[in-house]
Amino acid sequence: MDRWADLHLHTRWSDGTAGLAETVRRARGLGFSCIAITDHDTVSPELTAPVADIQGVEVICGVEIKAEAAGMRAEILGYFIEPRHPALLELFAWMQEARVRRMKRMIARCNELFGTDITYEEVAARATESVGRPHLAATLVARGLVASAQEAFDKYLGNDMPCYVPLPRAQAAEVIAAIRAAGGVAALAHPGFLDIPDWDAILAELRAQGMEALEVYYPYELSNAPVYIGEEELGKLAHRHGLISTGGSDDHGPGSGKEYLGRIRIPYSVVGELAALASSTA
Repeated sequence: MDRWADLHLHTRWSDGTAGLAETVRRARGLGFSCIAITDHDTVSPELTAPVADIQGVEVICGVEIKAEAAGMRAEILGYFIEPRHPALLELFAWMQEARVRRMKRMIARCNELFGTDITYEEVAARATESVGRPHLAATLVARGLVASAQEAFDKYLGNDMPCYVPLPRAQAAEVIAAIRAAGGVAALAHPGFLDIPDWDAILAELRAQGMEALEVYYPYELSNAPVYIGEEELGKLAHRHGLISTGGSDDHGPGSGKEYLGRIRIPYSVVGELAALASSTA
């Protein structure tokens, strides 16, 4: 019997809509043997070990961390991490401070544009953990300033829109080092979105920094963002640079607009490869 994994899922602890138990139930119902919870710039407090059996599903403790790679905004996934490792906590603390400063600046721009009095506390009340643009978008909807979160992003909060403020990011080398210090395996997330002129050069650099996997399989067809390189080419690059080809749906839960669980199925053998590397770096 074939066994399948989805190695890129978000919960309510970042910008998802569901908790761990519901996410596991959905995955089990769709026939998955293994999932990785990869919340943005934080680890769910519901995860207490690098891997655990929950409701008969193998759940990997993961993370998705914003980083700067080759001068571009990117994200690095970590798998099989010790959830409370000091190296990660230190990085998360720095990122949390940067996130708060950024959100306050975005709120100020919205207030100036709309003539409103939105406070940081009002936006933060909508978040379980990290405060991000989806929470500001929800506030704009609640205030009657836009009809939907999509409109908020399209007109005001999206990249290069009037209320957008870029989020400071750690360098990829720092992020990879923190993941490895926590016993984990690092992978470059959804690389098809990155406009990289020389993929061999950047992957060689990231490989030298300790990255050991590449997210080859991803539901690019469901995104409005430009895709610069396809799965076939990414697979060849991963093989050429000795990187494990991973993948996941980037599901954010029911009602999120990114309810993608079931779209990507990764052979369970990939989990074994990642686990072997995690054991060797622990």
